[in-house]
Amino acid sequence: MEVGARDMSPASVPQIAFDRLELNRILTVYGRMVAAGEWRDYALDFLEEVAVFSIFRRASEMPLYRIEKRPRLRAKQGQYSVIAAGGVILKRGHDLAQVLKVFDKKLLKALAAE
Repeated sequence: MEVGARDMSPASVPQIAFDRLELNRILTVYGRMVAAGEWRDYALDFLEEVAVFSIFRRASEMPLYRIEKRPRLRAKQGQYSVIAAGGVILKRGHDLAQVLKVFDKKLLKALAAE
């Protein structure tokens, strides 16, 4: 390899990921919304600067919401955020459990509609 050249093989590119506790919290909220009939599918993306949990009503659609983890923003406004389909940031913060509370009202509304 040349001096200064970067190894860009898939194994050498660092990825951001959700840890087990974070994923458990996200999947708990996701499971409740699936049980309420609001959500149907999800996707995970682990990239160089962000980990994304995308939530879909149907697999063929654009995601309704994206839950993102950006460690680079940890010291600023917080590494976790919930982003709506139009790109609007619904909530951002340092604590994932607090950020996920943005879905509490949506869950109550879905359960009341049954």
